[in-house]
Amino acid sequence: MFSRTIVLNGRPASISVADEAHQLLYALREQLGQQGPKFGCGVAQCGACTVIVDGVPIRSCVARVDSVPEGATVRTLDGLADRSVEGEVELHTIQKTFIEEQAAQCAFCINGMVMGSLAWIEARHAAGNMAVPTREEVADYLSGATPASAFNYLCRCGAHNRIIDAVRSAAKRMAS
Repeated sequence: MFSRTIVLNGRPASISVADEAHQLLYALREQLGQQGPKFGCGVAQCGACTVIVDGVPIRSCVARVDSVPEGATVRTLDGLADRSVEGEVELHTIQKTFIEEQAAQCAFCINGMVMGSLAWIEARHAAGNMAVPTREEVADYLSGATPASAFNYLCRCGAHNRIIDAVRSAAKRMAS
């Protein structure tokens, strides 16, 4: 048995698997109840399984549980919204912009689009770049055509323009 303790969406969580090579995606979904990351392609090509580990977007369908450091901070789509003591939900800025721009058509890709874009925006801000990315910069990031993106993010529905608008809107709001 292999165990790993992580901080999942701000709370301590434990993963126990029979084999340390077990994919993180399945541990998150089956043991920890996370519904945001989805199985898409299984070969790190589509982005549906994207989660953020210690500030870096990773493809959880190919990431082994033992590749996640002990005590790592893992963020999923499920944990982005803030829940008040009264039970009210305040969506994260990027979730709000995806809704406002109607960027989710079938919603299968949205986990990857949101989580990958969020990690990118946060990394830009951490590096001191508060500028709103151009449409081309967002498209290049999501296509994996920049050094900042090791992956591409696929949308089969053709909602790309609305997704780009949502990412740009989130970057603008998160900068202020």
